[in-house]
Amino acid sequence: MAEKTDARKFYPIAEPDIGELEIEYVTDAVRSGWVSSLGRYVEEFERGFADFCHTRHAVSTANGTVALHLTLAALGIGPGDEVIVPSLTFIATASAVIYAGATPVFVDSEPQTWCLDPAAVERAITPRTRAIIPVHLYGHPADMDPILDSASRHNLIVIEDAAESHGATYKGRMTGGLGSAGIFSFYGNKLITSGEGGMIVTNDSALAERANFLHDHAMRPETRYYHSEIGYNYRITNLQAALGLAQLRRVPELIARKRQIMNWYREFLGEREDLKLNPSMPWAESSFWMVCAILPSRLEPDSMMKDLRASGIDSRPFFKPLHTLPPTGKYDNGGRFPIAEDLSRRGLSFPCGVKLTRQDVEFICSTIKRVLDNKTSRA
Repeated sequence: MAEKTDARKFYPIAEPDIGELEIEYVTDAVRSGWVSSLGRYVEEFERGFADFCHTRHAVSTANGTVALHLTLAALGIGPGDEVIVPSLTFIATASAVIYAGATPVFVDSEPQTWCLDPAAVERAITPRTRAIIPVHLYGHPADMDPILDSASRHNLIVIEDAAESHGATYKGRMTGGLGSAGIFSFYGNKLITSGEGGMIVTNDSALAERANFLHDHAMRPETRYYHSEIGYNYRITNLQAALGLAQLRRVPELIARKRQIMNWYREFLGEREDLKLNPSMPWAESSFWMVCAILPSRLEPDSMMKDLRASGIDSRPFFKPLHTLPPTGKYDNGGRFPIAEDLSRRGLSFPCGVKLTRQDVEFICSTIKRVLDNKTSRA
């Protein structure tokens, strides 16, 4: 069994890799005096991220949540409209729908991908449905073709919540650019970070123009301080964009590192029949935003988390299904969500920061196996 020789005492779930290029770009932005929402790094980050996603347009935002709200607002989705979302996702997916005044309609996940079930999407469509928001959960793409087929047949909008899937591909195509629009988050634990920040990507020029207009207080550059409607202050800063652009320059390295870390986990844990690691469908390339496992049904994730923490290893549970939470549960229309509930109850995420070495992962995995063996022997 591997021994921990690393001097660190704690392995966090994720941590950003901030290098010399990031320091150079942010320092340049500070010295330029352009520290708010104007500056060359904002434009370069948008252009570079659109190229990365193979889309024509990108609109930067203050964070991923407002990127989703801004997209809904720019598309005119609001009161009286229904938007289909998976129950198993971070609450921001539904929050943005509620901000827009629309109604989230929850659907179950599929066990193969952990993402929303295309068959459940089809069953959830009503005359009030305007949009579908598939979430590429934990970095693995949702099965988009049947979702896009349903949307086409029912004249619906598809907005990808790609907040967790930077660099993931679906049948060779980048996530974010598969539907009418896609949104990303650049929070500190994401593969690309700007501290806080988000992005809308789209091939729809009218949508990009509308989002750009609304995200700066609905003010056009040629008519300063004239506002024809209420907009939003959803802009990213030049400082954040500088950090994000430097990370984007390094994205092949960061993606490769994430996939290497996942391969190490599979190497050290793959023989365990009592752990089901991240899905990896043949038609997808996951970004492996989080290294995840489904625990045996007889184990309690909270107890496992406590024992791992005692060895200096951070872990975290899966998201709670939205139909079970106080602010979003009221939108549950009596549906059944057995897959989402089971995944949430048994799911656990392990350290996956890009600074991890093979030795780090070997120690983490040996500790996971030891804790599992101790618990299963007592079960």
